[in-house]
This record gives sequence, C-alpha cells and structure tokens, in this order.
Amino acid sequence: MQHELEKLRYPIGRFAVPDHIDKQLLNDWIKTIADFPARLKSEVSDLPDIALEKRYRPDGWTIRQVVHHCADSHMNSFVRFKLALTEDDPTIKLYEENLWAELPDSKHNPIESSLKLLEGLHQRWEILLKSLSDEQLERAFIHPVTKRYISLKVNIGLYAWHCNHHLMHIVNAKNRSV
Repeated sequence: MQHELEKLRYPIGRFAVPDHIDKQLLNDWIKTIADFPARLKSEVSDLPDIALEKRYRPDGWTIRQVVHHCADSHMNSFVRFKLALTEDDPTIKLYEENLWAELPDSKHNPIESSLKLLEGLHQRWEILLKSLSDEQLERAFIHPVTKRYISLKVNIGLYAWHCNHHLMHIVNAKNRSV
C-alpha cells in the first residue's frame, strides 16, 4: 500500500541531482520549462468543470488545484532565480503550498487565469534561463530549513522535473475512475 501511494505521489520518481550537468542537459531542462504551459493547456483546456475536481490520488489535490499550484510554485521559483542573480546567497522564503492550495483562488477559481499566468511567466523565464552564463548558473540561494545552497543550474533541473511531475499527476487524475 505504501509503495502504491508513493507511485501516485511521485509518478515519475523523485528528483535526483545528476552527477554531471552539461550544456545539453541544461538545454533539455530549459526546453521542458519553456514548453510546459502549452503541454499543460493541452491536457486541461477541454476538460469540463466537473473533471477539474478529479484527484490524482486519494486525499491529493484536484486537477484544478494542481494547475493553480503550478502557477504559485513557478512564480515563487522565478523570484528565487532573480534573488539569486541579484543578491549574494539569499535565503529564500518558503510558502505553505498545501495551505495555498486550499485558498479560494486555488480551490474554486477557473483555471484560465493560471494558464495565462504560466504562459507569460514561462516566456520570461525561458529568456532569463537562456541568458545565464556559466558563472551565473553557479549562483545559489539558501534553503532556510536545510541550510543548503541550491545552485540555479540544479534548480533548473528541479523545475523541469516539477513540470513533468505535475503533468503526470494530471494525466493520472484524468484516467482515474473516481
């Protein structure tokens, strides 16, 4: 049962930092981030409102909440990139994603606003990511809980994974009978 729940929570597995991050891998990750809004829209734009209430796992978020979470999370990540590029080793601010997902704008709001937000945000994010020098890719922020430095190049990989992770949640939710 625990293994089954883990597979539902992490359908593509957990993010693992590769031993070596080269230019090709970075370019692949950036393409994943750039393509995410269109891929997301393709998965959800024709869903009737009732289908947006389907969950990818028992007690998990609805498709609607996942879409809004992606907007929330990616806005936070974009700000973290900007902080790391303009400040020396900033400590990021965490947010309570589970509580944000329960707010009315995430729980009941139509998804179109988040789809539009993601489209514009990812256009800007792609431009920023493609412009980063090797030195800038090494810049980092500090996670306030773990106290670990997270480089921008690793965070690009994490967010490429995040895009695919939540797309798979949506695919799985669409295919669930409950």
